[in-house]
Parts: sequence; structure tokens; C-alpha cells
Amino acid sequence: MSGKRRQYTAEFKSKIVLQVLTGEKTASELCRQHKLNANLLNRWRNELVERASTVFESASGTSEAQQQVAELERLVGQLTMQLEIAKKASSYWTPDKNGKL
Repeated sequence: MSGKRRQYTAEFKSKIVLQVLTGEKTASELCRQHKLNANLLNRWRNELVERASTVFESASGTSEAQQQVAELERLVGQLTMQLEIAKKASSYWTPDKNGKL
């Protein structure tokens, strides 16, 4: 054996498990076709079933992320304004070419 474990993408796993769940192909057919262990396929199926309810909860996570982005954008705007004010104030206190304030 080569000693390296094959790694599968989430897209591949979901595609294989959905083929089994929909009856498109049997588990044994898919295991032979993709050289998978039946235990591995069963683990993927159980994992999908356990996490299926979280698919519909993603909307609340998105709104939290949007709120955080909005807060960060507000902060950037505030800091930009403070920087502009500081630049203008420093120009009043910096001597010009003639040495005058």
C-alpha cells in the first residue's frame, strides 16, 4: 500500500450519499465504482442525516455576518473622518514655506 489516505471533497461525498438515498444507485455499486469501503459510505450517510437540519439554519448565521460587516464598515468610515480632521488640523499647525504658521 502507498500509505497515503485519499481525501474526498464535501461535494463528492454529498453527491455519492445522495445517489444512495435517492435510489439512483446502490451502496455496493458506488463502493465498487469509486473503490470505497462500505463503512466509509455509511459514515458519510450518517453524518449527512445528522447535520441535515443545519442546512436551514444558515440564514441566521448570514445575518450575523452581515451585521458584523456593517459595524466594521461604520468603524472604517469613522476612522477615515478622524484621519481627515487630523490632517487638516496638522496643516494649520505646520509652518509654511516662509516659516509662518
